Order: sequence, then structure tokens, then C-alpha cells
Amino acid sequence: MADAIAHDDVEELIPASHISLTEPPAEKEACIEHLLDLLVESGRVDDRQTALDALLAREEQTTTGVGMGIGIPHAKTDAVSEPSLAFTRSTSGVDFGSMDGEPATLVFMILVPEAGGEDHLTILSSLSRALMHDDIRDRLHEADDEAAVQATLREAIA
Repeated sequence: MADAIAHDDVEELIPASHISLTEPPAEKEACIEHLLDLLVESGRVDDRQTALDALLAREEQTTTGVGMGIGIPHAKTDAVSEPSLAFTRSTSGVDFGSMDGEPATLVFMILVPEAGGEDHLTILSSLSRALMHDDIRDRLHEADDEAAVQATLREAIA
């Protein structure tokens, strides 16, 4: 992965199996585990507990609630085999401790291998830039299925 995410890389980064359109748990740690389990079930995570520990340790450092209803828990860990992104949305919101005090209704999880610092930053910055746009957030809220989420992300971050 380079400075930007290639168009074809979106399906590899976030296949349909990494997208949950069912209501996630309302509590932050349980929501993180909900997203992590999508990656475990798809075979991307070799050691669930190590990955969870890395994600929760990152949460302790500083908030991953970026504001505007967005939460992006993320971590670098060798418990994941390749850069991976998972997504869920919540109607009531999950408290990720964002600076604006708003709960996250769009939640993305980024996991990259420990040596994937550049990938981590590329994914995080591309996603953050895309989510600044109201229309992208609206389309993610309104997506009827996983393919619509992928299409929105492909257009927004690739």
C-alpha cells in the first residue's frame, strides 16, 4: 500500500464479511469485540486476545472517537495477518469519548501487522479524510447492504 489506497484494494481491505449492518453492542469494548470477531471469523486474526489487548491498549492512550459520529478503534499487532478494516453502524451510537461529545454511529476498526506502520497511517488518513464529507457519512448510514458500503468506501478512499 502506498500513500493512497488503490481502487482494487478496497475489496481486499474490507470484504463484505468485514461489514456488519446489524445493531452492534452499545458499550465501547463490546462494540470493539463485535468488529474484531468479524475479522477473526474471516481468518484475518490469528490470536483474538492479543488483537483485543492491542486495541484496548490503544483506547487507553487517547480517544478513537474522532467526532461527527465516527469511531475508529485501531491497532498494530502481529495477531493480524494483513491490513484489515471492519465496519458497523449504530442507530443509538457508541460512546468512543470523542471531543465533540457525540456518540459514534459509524464505527470502523483498523488492524494492521506490527510492521505495517505505513499501511496503518495510509488507511487511517484516507478514511478520516473521506469521513469529513457529510454525503459519505449519509451514504454509509443509508446503505442497504454490504455492497453499498463497499461502493461508498471505494469511491471515497480509493
